[in-house]
Amino acid sequence: MSIKQTDPPIAHSSKRMGRKKNIALIAHDHRKSDLLDWAEFNSESLSKHNLFGTGTTGALISEKLDLKVHCFKSGPLGGDLQIGAAISENEIDMMIFFWDPLQAQPHDVDVKALLRIAVLNNIPIAQNRSSADFLISSPLMNETYDRYIVDYSKRFSKDINK
Repeated sequence: MSIKQTDPPIAHSSKRMGRKKNIALIAHDHRKSDLLDWAEFNSESLSKHNLFGTGTTGALISEKLDLKVHCFKSGPLGGDLQIGAAISENEIDMMIFFWDPLQAQPHDVDVKALLRIAVLNNIPIAQNRSSADFLISSPLMNETYDRYIVDYSKRFSKDINK
């Protein structure tokens, strides 16, 4: 059974990721040790890329693992939103975000907005160690990659014209 494509494609452009990726590293308080352990195990791979982090997480990784990390503000103080803005500007290629599924955060709306903007911008996201392992070990990590940029305005205009 074939499906006829009648809607215009929503991908209108692409963003080339270089061999050196811009990786955001974020962890909630109860997951920081998990992310630090993962980053330590993968420090050689991570050292080949540009690292970004929310304030506390980025500083912890930088100090403990001697990796250069550009630190934004702490998540609850706007760091999640700063990383979201960097994603919107195509300055972040992928995100490793170990969030705490068992504890509400005072900035839950920011966390939800960050995850939403990452999906809207079609960047790879790892939310636990297994998915982070798959991302970091992908052959695409050390190659260029054309990430499609989705034009959601076409979807909105189509819905409005109904």
